[in-house]
Amino acid sequence: MDQNLPSCPECSSEFTYEMGDLLVCPECGHEWAPAGELVAEASGVVKDSVGNVLADGDTVIVVKNLKVKGNPAGIKAGTKVRGIRLVDGVDGHDIDCKIDGFGAMQLKSSVVRKA
Repeated sequence: MDQNLPSCPECSSEFTYEMGDLLVCPECGHEWAPAGELVAEASGVVKDSVGNVLADGDTVIVVKNLKVKGNPAGIKAGTKVRGIRLVDGVDGHDIDCKIDGFGAMQLKSSVVRKA
């Protein structure tokens, strides 16, 4: 296990750990990409949770259950989303899409994988 992980940028906790391509803080729950991946995001390249490059019009699959405000059910893992658009969203939400039963919304690329 790599002991040289950075502290959490939100709460400065030193107990961060890796989960896939992300770093996670167990104290506040904040998830972020390591510094090397931020360079790729700044250059306009959007990657899914396993590192595949995404483009407008792609079909993606949600990889974990997501809570949706105002809806008791939420989006289940395995939901297929067709015809995505890549946008410069708020708070890391970089995919604009329509999901059957939920309507238009934005998703983070870290919670989807290319179909």
